Amino acid sequence: MLKSRREILFNMYRGYALNNTNDVIRTTFLWCVVTLTVGLLGACAGYSSTYPPAPPSAATPGYDYVVGAGDTLNIIVWRNPELSLSVPVRPDGKVSTPLVDELVAQGKTSVEIARDVEKALSKLVRDPVVTIIVTSFVGPYSEQIRVVGEAAKPQSLPYKQKMTVLDVMIAVGGLTDFADGNSASITRASEGDRRYSVRLKDLIKRGDISANVEMKPGDILIIPQGWF
Repeated sequence: MLKSRREILFNMYRGYALNNTNDVIRTTFLWCVVTLTVGLLGACAGYSSTYPPAPPSAATPGYDYVVGAGDTLNIIVWRNPELSLSVPVRPDGKVSTPLVDELVAQGKTSVEIARDVEKALSKLVRDPVVTIIVTSFVGPYSEQIRVVGEAAKPQSLPYKQKMTVLDVMIAVGGLTDFADGNSASITRASEGDRRYSVRLKDLIKRGDISANVEMKPGDILIIPQGWF
C-alpha cells in the first residue's frame, strides 16, 4: 500500500515536471519565432524598394511658370490706370477685366496672357501695352507637387524651379512617427509615371544631404507606413 502511494506521487511529480518542461520549450520556441519575425520585418522596413534611386538633378532648363486657377494677376495697362487692376484666376481658369468679359489664363505664362489682353483691348484702346505680374502662386494641378501618406501635413504645393525633396518635407512638416521614410517613392508624371525611390529617413533623421534630390512639376511623393 505504501509503495503504491509512493509510485502514485512519483508519477504525479514526473508528469508535472514533464508538463512544465514542455511549457518552457514551447514558450522559448515562440519567443524565438517572434524575435526572428521582428528582425526580418525590421530589415524589410529599412530596405528602400526595388525602384531606382531618384536622380539628384531634375530641374527643367528654361522653365517658365504657368498660371493656374487660384493665382492672382496684377494687370497693368500702360497709360490707362482705369483698366489696371488685380484679379484672381477663377476656378474655371478664366479672368475678367474692364472691357474684357472673359479671358482664358490657366495654362499660359504671364507674357502669353499679356499678349491676349492686348489683343482684346486693341478693339477699344489704341495701341495698348499690357504687363502681367503674378502676385499669388498656386499653379495648375498638372504641375503641383503632391505629398501623400505619412507626412505630418499631406498637401499639394506649387512647384518652384530647383525645388528639392527637402524643401517639400519642410513645407509638409516632416514625417510622422509611423512613417517608413526610406521606403518613400516619387511618381514622376513627366516621365510616364515612372517611380523612383527616395531616402527620406536618412535625409531628415540622419542629415544625409546626399539623399536630397530635385523635384519636377507634377511629381507625387508617396510616404508609406512602417510596420513598427
